[in-house]
Amino acid sequence: MAKHGKKYRAALAKVDRNRKYSLEEGLAKIKEISFARFDETVELTVWLGVDPRKADQLVRGTVVLPHGLGKTKRVLVITQGEKIKEAEEAGADYVGGEEMVERIKSGWLDFDAVIATPDVMRMVGQLGKILGPRGLMPNPKTGTVTFDVRTAVQETKAGKVEYRVDKTGVIHVPIGKVSFETEKLHENARVLLEAVARAKPAAAKGRYMKKVWLSATMTPSVVVDETAYAR
Repeated sequence: MAKHGKKYRAALAKVDRNRKYSLEEGLAKIKEISFARFDETVELTVWLGVDPRKADQLVRGTVVLPHGLGKTKRVLVITQGEKIKEAEEAGADYVGGEEMVERIKSGWLDFDAVIATPDVMRMVGQLGKILGPRGLMPNPKTGTVTFDVRTAVQETKAGKVEYRVDKTGVIHVPIGKVSFETEKLHENARVLLEAVARAKPAAAKGRYMKKVWLSATMTPSVVVDETAYAR
């Protein structure tokens, strides 16, 4: 098993493993212990009391983070007709129809998000095995299959993120960069936690939000007090 380096161990020594930090304290601690030479991504991890094997306990949705993620997503819109112009005017980086589908089949993946209109989903469906494993497949539940192309592009550019429970009942979502002011990270995290709390399935029994952690790309995790958001 690989051992952690000296910088990681030094960061870990600054974390009280026997306490739960408030959200703001936890974010301040992550900024304090960050040691990488690049601007690390801050991630929020939430362990939910749901059984993701049951369809009525899946937790999934999207939320627009008020301060974004620290980088502008490259958005591809697959559509046709007048919606091509709408997508271009909204700021999409790449726009097209069948030629974009063929380009992706040939190995092109130089984008961060894909939006499609319902009338081209027969073509887009051919990309399931390519886009699906990468979390890029358009889906009506996340607002990426829509005729309202303008809103979808603008929200994605503004910092819309998707949260989805994995097979272990855990959600992992980026909320910004270490370089962000603590207040901005706090607001992004709060908006996300409130969205996850509202998404509690009616079929979920017992404690819903079991545990919350914060971490950056290279840092140890910090346990956050979830009681303000637990339902």
